[in-house]
Amino acid sequence: MPDTIVPKGTPTNSMNSSNSMNSIGALRQEEVKMKLKVGLPKGSLEGTTLNLFKKAGYNLTLSERSYFPRIDDEEMEVSLIRAQEIARYVESGTLDTGITGKDWIKESGAKIIEVADLIYAKKGLTKVHWVLAVPLNSKIKKVKDLGGKIIATELVNVTRAYLKKYKVKARVEFSWGATEVKPPELADAIVELTETGESLQANNLRIIDLVMESNTKLIANPSSWKNSWKRSKIENLKVLLLGALAAEGKVGLKMNVKKEGLNKVLSLLPALNSPTISPLSDKRWLAVETVVDEKTVREIIPKLKRAGAQGIIEYSLNKVIY
Repeated sequence: MPDTIVPKGTPTNSMNSSNSMNSIGALRQEEVKMKLKVGLPKGSLEGTTLNLFKKAGYNLTLSERSYFPRIDDEEMEVSLIRAQEIARYVESGTLDTGITGKDWIKESGAKIIEVADLIYAKKGLTKVHWVLAVPLNSKIKKVKDLGGKIIATELVNVTRAYLKKYKVKARVEFSWGATEVKPPELADAIVELTETGESLQANNLRIIDLVMESNTKLIANPSSWKNSWKRSKIENLKVLLLGALAAEGKVGLKMNVKKEGLNKVLSLLPALNSPTISPLSDKRWLAVETVVDEKTVREIIPKLKRAGAQGIIEYSLNKVIY
């Protein structure tokens, strides 16, 4: 058989293959670009943050000693990083978004977008405080008494700014940890983070002043925030995390109530908003559903029963979206 003649300029199979590979490569590069890089705090906030993500609908799998949890969202890439460093990495674009404290944002001076306040700490849904503390028997009674003294803290820049505000010249030393044990031998005073004050009391320290109040924040890189896809992804994360926080300590209640007893039952419900009231197939009855604080349920349910409510169901909540 004669050789097949390929007209000049006609693409060969090798060229088609090359073009296909280039197309696939471009698609893969695009897939890599469409990843939201998320930084979560390693350390004291780690457990609380991972649980919050779970309630928000994200399952993270963390192997021992790993700093890169797997997440069941192919469009997200998660790293565990010290909270002190997250703001810097978000500012530089190494991370698109992250969770860190207001304190570390201020300490680093990072230029980032503050997306949302997430009010939670290691032990509860609360803000934390950086306080100036001294030994119980110290002669230091106020900020002005710190002139020429040594202050140990992790929050060096914020502490220096605080002292400058009061025109006090003192030596501020960086502390790598266990700051509470340094006075009086290694420091005259400390600026330390406290949630409950228990650690300060245990180390015989008394608080002189509040240096700053802090809370956890969801932050974003300015360039990432301008990217419509990344911004949408970050805003979705914000909605789900705030919803999970709002559901903490709350439960749902369902019950059936006769029409004539509705007002009496409603007067017992400290509703998040007005309860949902729906008709039942038996027109004499109504279904009532609401959200209440979990700590009040044990008092409310017996009262509801006595008021005529029936078929009372209590259920847990993962998210409450306002």
